[in-house]
Amino acid sequence: MRIVLSVVCLGLLAACQPNVPDSGAGVGFESYTDYEARRAQRDEALNAGPGAPMPIATAQTDAAPRTLGQEAMAVLGTQTPADTQPAATAAAPVAASDNSGISDEQDFKAVTGRESIESDRERIAENRAQYQEIAPTAVPTRSGTTGSNIVEFALSSTNRVGETIYKRFGLLTEGRYNRACAKFAAPDLAQIAFLDAGGPKRDRIGVDPDGDGFACSWDPQPFRNAKK
Repeated sequence: MRIVLSVVCLGLLAACQPNVPDSGAGVGFESYTDYEARRAQRDEALNAGPGAPMPIATAQTDAAPRTLGQEAMAVLGTQTPADTQPAATAAAPVAASDNSGISDEQDFKAVTGRESIESDRERIAENRAQYQEIAPTAVPTRSGTTGSNIVEFALSSTNRVGETIYKRFGLLTEGRYNRACAKFAAPDLAQIAFLDAGGPKRDRIGVDPDGDGFACSWDPQPFRNAKK
């Protein structure tokens, strides 16, 4: 809105002075007759095929239209932002190419420049000279361990869970069995206590009523599978 008012005021001031420039020239204002003539020339040139001369653009009809702001600046005799020369852009900084910390083992030219078949043979010989074969040894017994070894017992047994191989004397009710197993936080602990109390031949704590040698719900099969 301010630009429109400025153009109107400038037009009123310019009317009082001689040699008023034609502010409508070059802003795209033309008669319909001029437009039809220019379009006819363009259509004729297009229909003429390749190689035909194109119509010469005139300053009034083919000049790029200007905005009201540019026209107002032209009346004042100053440059518009579009007429000013763009400032030179600074050159983009060149990235540093220091790759001293990166291995060049994947660079064929770099490797072939310093390595050869003889150097590879010498390197292989040096590696073989430093090679040492260490024979495996038995696993040492951990100090401070108490109780029976359930892993060793699982691997030494061959019967299935529930298969009776040990005789049991006396009447062992289900309630007593459940109360005896409830004392242990895990089946492994129940099996250790069972073996420490004379198992699997004897069941002094009442955790193996069927005589399979396995206390409560302890199962040796996972240990057997791990050995395979």
